[in-house]
Amino acid sequence: MRLPAEAVATTALIEVVRISALPTGRGVPYPGRTVAHWTGSEAADVLALIESLPGGEQHRCGFSPGWSVRAYEDSLDLALFEAAFCFTCHEVRMHGPAVPPEPDTQFFDADAPSAQALLTLFRAVGP
Repeated sequence: MRLPAEAVATTALIEVVRISALPTGRGVPYPGRTVAHWTGSEAADVLALIESLPGGEQHRCGFSPGWSVRAYEDSLDLALFEAAFCFTCHEVRMHGPAVPPEPDTQFFDADAPSAQALLTLFRAVGP
């Protein structure tokens, strides 16, 4: 899976959000509860895991993401990007200043070991 390379290189903190609804507008953060913060090697490992997600085909579910990650640089001002994951339709939607203006939608193989490892990490930190 493609992540914004420059943003990945400058990410100091990842915020994990348990999504509770769809956003109210384009480019607006997904609402939900922050359930974890990952820094240092833990953040780098998660980003590498996300980048290793193999491509997949779209499945129809209407896009109902359960989890998102928000990447921040040292200043922690504004998220560089947010990636919302739907493990049902195998879709990831990204937005943020490090992402091109058009919505970035990608599809991944949710049954792949790397995707299952990511889902396990999400489930370990949130309800």
